Amino acid sequence: MELHYATIWESIADTIPTETAVVHGDTIRTWSQYDERAARIASAYSAAGLGPDSKVGLYLFNGNEYLEAQYGAFKMRGVPVNVNYRYLDDELWYLLDNADAEALVFHSSLGDRVARVLGRLPKLKLLIEVDDGAAGQVTGALQYESVLAAHQPMERIARSADDIYMLYTGGTTGMPKGVMYDMTSHVGLFLRSGFPLLGQGVPQTADEVAPIVRLIAESGNRMIAIPCAPLMHGTGLWLGSFASHLTGGEVITLTSRTLDPHEVMKTAQRRRATSLVIVGDAFAKPLVAAIDEAAARGEPYDLSSVRVMISSGVMWTTEVKKQLLERIPQVLLYDAIGSTEGSVGNQMSTRGGSTATARFTQNPTTKVFLEDGREVVPGSDEVGMVAAGGFVPLGYFKDPEKSARTFRTIDGVRYSFPGDLAQVAADGTLILLGRGSQVINTGGEKVFPEEVEEAVKRVPGVTDCLVIGIDDERFGQAVAAVVATDGTPMDEAGVIAHVKTQLAGFKAPKRVVFVDQVPRAPNGKADYKRAKQYVLEGSPAHP
Repeated sequence: MELHYATIWESIADTIPTETAVVHGDTIRTWSQYDERAARIASAYSAAGLGPDSKVGLYLFNGNEYLEAQYGAFKMRGVPVNVNYRYLDDELWYLLDNADAEALVFHSSLGDRVARVLGRLPKLKLLIEVDDGAAGQVTGALQYESVLAAHQPMERIARSADDIYMLYTGGTTGMPKGVMYDMTSHVGLFLRSGFPLLGQGVPQTADEVAPIVRLIAESGNRMIAIPCAPLMHGTGLWLGSFASHLTGGEVITLTSRTLDPHEVMKTAQRRRATSLVIVGDAFAKPLVAAIDEAAARGEPYDLSSVRVMISSGVMWTTEVKKQLLERIPQVLLYDAIGSTEGSVGNQMSTRGGSTATARFTQNPTTKVFLEDGREVVPGSDEVGMVAAGGFVPLGYFKDPEKSARTFRTIDGVRYSFPGDLAQVAADGTLILLGRGSQVINTGGEKVFPEEVEEAVKRVPGVTDCLVIGIDDERFGQAVAAVVATDGTPMDEAGVIAHVKTQLAGFKAPKRVVFVDQVPRAPNGKADYKRAKQYVLEGSPAHP
């Protein structure tokens, strides 16, 4: 057997056919049903003329259809393409055109956008809509359930370990680009991620997976994961879905299309979830508040089943981690640092342990290089570019120039440079400073937004913050903060004064703009562009 998602999942479906695979609200699918439905949609792809390497766009909110349509693409050796459901017409057209998409599976509530760009996408051969209201806006689109009913399950085929897996990202690349991996490397990474969380050794071959999965199921120790983040992003999809499904686990998608912390807690309690996948403080703080609100009502959530919370992508501060550990004492907090382009390090926290924000244990293959190619000396206070080795993508789809800038070879070793700046402590700990493109140069001093954001969020009553640089005649750039509060009265001067008790004066914001909600993407990542607009054009609302 080849190390391929579809091949391994088929072997799991044969081994534990009656165990639950996917859950969405009241919809529950066993592994056998999950596999059959994916095989039916794979048959529909093939009937429409798609084949190996054909791209299938997934313009979908979270749900079992996302996972089934993706699995179906893997089955026929196609390439599922994640499409941000916030994209409007031109953004949607750009991504589907750039990806050479031949099929599109979309929620019907997004159909008006699809209809407006359809004439500009001549490569699309198949349109399938998942009915969530406003169906029928796209001429020629087929109903998802009708498509499944009209096709027999595709026969299983041999696949290649060299098949391409691709995830589109805009985090470090400007316009969204497809980050390409060989299937073997990608599957191997998440085999190494999931099984250790269950106390199991990592399978070395695809044939070894199903027997271990059988033992896990018989012991009643299966992973039950809730990706709280969107599946259209790597954190939700990879850590919330792939890592669980490769171990024969259950993946639960939430019905709310924005984070509803009480739905998370109620679902975790009802389904006895073992794993929650979040995105830093932006998700963790509302979860803490929901736990406290339920306790105050005299209806505390039973979270005794939750063994691990995993985060990636944005800052997860020590203070918020401590709050979670006080409320869920048995949980392991796993803070993974990296990006779609590569993994850099991690921090694990348990109750009674000590952690520090933005300090991570480096992966053995992680390096920090200066501009001249020398490695940063531990304990030197030198600032360098983080380089992720080991699991390195093949490159960006159809962009060799950007691939050459991001994926580089130094001393015969290939690295990914995601754009993060860091120092290395004397003990080898990675001290992450922030993304180089966001560094603020004020009066000749460099200020890292993440450091100031952390300080602002320590102001009593502040719930979230983003820090950006704005043009300034005197300093070149001035530090500005966009702040959301819990309603506690505060003013600009008070926030600035509080930050100056923690950081050097030049790092403190010179402007503070209060908003009802700090601008973030659905995956919790900062929207610095919109934050800057709030500062320059005036805040949209005040607490």
